[in-house]
Amino acid sequence: MEKLAVISSSPLFEMLSSTELSHLAELSEQRRYGAGELVFEEGELGDSLYVIIRGEVEVLRRDGGGQPRTLTVLTAPDFFGEMSLIDKEYRSATVRARSEAMLLRLTAQQLAAFRQSHRDGFTFVVLNIARILSARVREANARLTARQA
Repeated sequence: MEKLAVISSSPLFEMLSSTELSHLAELSEQRRYGAGELVFEEGELGDSLYVIIRGEVEVLRRDGGGQPRTLTVLTAPDFFGEMSLIDKEYRSATVRARSEAMLLRLTAQQLAAFRQSHRDGFTFVVLNIARILSARVREANARLTARQA
């Protein structure tokens, strides 16, 4: 699938103009991962986010005993890795390809370059990240509440 089509379909890039979407497509890098291959590991310093083109990835986090537990499975056009770009902290989870996966990668440096030429578009990307993170927190809260009931 063409990079522009993937970026255009991702909720991460809603409200961007066609020019802005094209620029992001040019900046992004396509990466292929085999089933079981790590995209990144919990505790690593994060410098990029990923948009899924095809395939599945699983998000894992170590429990109190150090055993990895699957938090969720993501498919196209989901994205992940944005938290480390926002808070400049270490990766909060491990992401591993569950099947062969094709991903688009955008680094902090590439997003900074985008910000220089498309301030409004960059603002929309940040707002979309905030909106989606908020939805994820609400979903996690609902699951915790249901578990406690």
